[in-house]
Amino acid sequence: MNKAITDGLVLMPPPFSAGLNLWSREDGLPGQGSYASQPNAAFVPADQDFGGALELQKTLATQKLRCFQQIPMQPGLYLRVKVRVKCVSGAFPSVRIAGWAGRSNGTNVPGVVQAGPSVALTQYGAVAEVTAIIGAGGRGGVTMAWGPTATYGHIGLDLTGPNGGVVRIDDIEIEDITGIYLRDIFDAVDVRDFGARGDGVTDDTGAFAAADAAAQGRTITVPAGTYRIAGNLTINNPIRFQGTLVQPASVRLALTRNYDLDTYTSAFGNELLGFRKALQALFYFTDHVALDLSDRRVDLTEPLDVAAIAGLTTFAQRRFLTNGQLNAAAGPGWDTVTVTSTTSYTPTNPTRLSAVANVANIEIGAHVSGNGVGREVYVVDKNVATGTVTLSQPLWGGAGTRTLSFTRFKYLLDFSGFEDLSRFEMDRLDFNCNGLCSAVMLPKIGLTLRVGDCVFNRPKDRGITSIGSGCQGLIVDGCQFWSNEQAMLAQDRSSIALNVNANDAKIRSNRVVRFAHFMVANGGGHLIHGNHFFQGDTASAGLRRAGLIITQTNPRLTFTGNYVDNCFIEWSNEHDANPNFTTGFSFGNLSIAANHFFASDVAPWFRWIVIAPKGSGQFVQGLTVSDNTFRTVNGSVDRVDAVDSTHATLDFSRFRNLNFVANVFNGVSQIVVNPLTILHTQNTAADTWVVDSGAFMPFGARVRNTQSLVADGAITTAANVAQYVMPFVLNEQGTARNLVHLRWPTAVRGKMLATVRCDNPT
Repeated sequence: MNKAITDGLVLMPPPFSAGLNLWSREDGLPGQGSYASQPNAAFVPADQDFGGALELQKTLATQKLRCFQQIPMQPGLYLRVKVRVKCVSGAFPSVRIAGWAGRSNGTNVPGVVQAGPSVALTQYGAVAEVTAIIGAGGRGGVTMAWGPTATYGHIGLDLTGPNGGVVRIDDIEIEDITGIYLRDIFDAVDVRDFGARGDGVTDDTGAFAAADAAAQGRTITVPAGTYRIAGNLTINNPIRFQGTLVQPASVRLALTRNYDLDTYTSAFGNELLGFRKALQALFYFTDHVALDLSDRRVDLTEPLDVAAIAGLTTFAQRRFLTNGQLNAAAGPGWDTVTVTSTTSYTPTNPTRLSAVANVANIEIGAHVSGNGVGREVYVVDKNVATGTVTLSQPLWGGAGTRTLSFTRFKYLLDFSGFEDLSRFEMDRLDFNCNGLCSAVMLPKIGLTLRVGDCVFNRPKDRGITSIGSGCQGLIVDGCQFWSNEQAMLAQDRSSIALNVNANDAKIRSNRVVRFAHFMVANGGGHLIHGNHFFQGDTASAGLRRAGLIITQTNPRLTFTGNYVDNCFIEWSNEHDANPNFTTGFSFGNLSIAANHFFASDVAPWFRWIVIAPKGSGQFVQGLTVSDNTFRTVNGSVDRVDAVDSTHATLDFSRFRNLNFVANVFNGVSQIVVNPLTILHTQNTAADTWVVDSGAFMPFGARVRNTQSLVADGAITTAANVAQYVMPFVLNEQGTARNLVHLRWPTAVRGKMLATVRCDNPT
């Protein structure tokens, strides 16, 4: 490559035969003195070695010779200056290539080397060749690095040493040698050509920015070295790293054309640091919405505080982290921290703890446990000055002083530092927790975060944790959750795959293996579809725990197409500060449809659908259980439904709109149906027929309504005289209130199809 050809640059200074008025005895600047008519300078037209030559007597300590012509300079251009010289008489001087480096405003470039190495003349008549290389960057062999701001130079030589000697100087030659600095390809821009030093001390931010501005689509190359980048830097062209960068933690590097983990790892020489820097840049302009981890594994020895890395507390633009593995490696950063404190609680301020001892030691995101605390309650905020803690959910145990534990699990990705983060997505990631830590903690507030096609491998405590409303509209789709507790009996497990507090979660097509619980769900409007979660163990007649825990009485939740394997649905109001029913909605707005419920080696008292009220007066007012299959192997169960009356039972007199229909039961002793159609056969004439619904009513409820009566054949007296009358109905008869009395005007016998309900249908 020769810029004199490709860019039309005029690099050669004039020959001495063109006139000594073209040559300066100073720096070559306009108006300075020339060598024309000087007594110590003359043109020799026929030197035996040089042909035409300048004969010059040294009279000054540094005898300068500079061309008045401005020799162009630019980043990426490298010039070799060569001159032949000999001493003909007098004292022997030394000779060096020299020049004056000029900027576009006509001033000298400060702080750069403007003279090459000296060559001493030692014999009369002996020709010595003196050379030097001038360029913008400090490349190998460059003796005068003028930096990216030099635009021209007045180039020549200096005579140093003793005065009095006479030398003859051949025409000075300037050659473009840029080509020797090119690598195997020709579309590269080297940051050293723009002044980058790569010494780990000099701030090379400006040089990188200048190289990026000049690249124009070419690849920027970063040769071996350590480059200090002190300010935020955006590179808009492709870049390739041999050397590495050092950069303060708060300073960002945005690589808009190579935004992937491989490039950031090369840039910083470390995969973890590269990932942190790439993740930081994701929240700023990178010309990409996705950070590709390049199918790589990143080892973490402590949690990644994403908000601290980003330097932000709010963010609401779509961003996407994809295609790699985050792997927990052993280290003290994963140690769980537990603080036990006395606190005061009142239901009138349902998410506030006051008079909290050791409040300064309680961490945001800590899990709260103790008497009267529902599952998956977390610390959202704290105020050390007032001694208060803000909770994600109310406590159900009533007012009073309590001693509670605050346990801070550690997470591979911790978003809890965000006050508000929306539209962030994680896709095709392997959260490899290795039993050392949990996987993902969501922000305090957020909207439509998505986790898709990810693997949660052996989380120690939790897979996905929501400590606030960061789960609003959460989508968890096509993920696998593998417990760290698979070898344990079900009752000994403590880990939970995920929880939600806010509304409108979409939990779809996930596979969840042997956690204590699959999901703890508060909020409403959830769609839970197509998941397979199983929590069995190897014990015979083993205990089983809830897979899905619904903690709100009126969740507006649809549960369809799931495979519920050796666990059950538990529906409670454990996140209600006032669990006794007074006004509003009780247990309702839940649809359980077209699911497969399965259990093996369980005790007969196992149930798949359990309502567990924490206070009195609660009832069912909108529940549909339809088109499901219930099946056991290696044993059978008594029935599929139950009320957990540990703390309270249901008010069966207020059941309304409960439909338990079109289900299939295998290995279940007592099926459950509502409305229930019974064929009652009365063989002996009586004026009161007792229709027994048995144990068919859901949750052991009463028969509150008789929906229809249809005679099957003639209703006759004892004398076989047909009667064309209808009985009236008395519901809720008997001690269990599961009998219906049909009262006739006279004693009759026959068959009657009675459709009865445990509820008011509307």
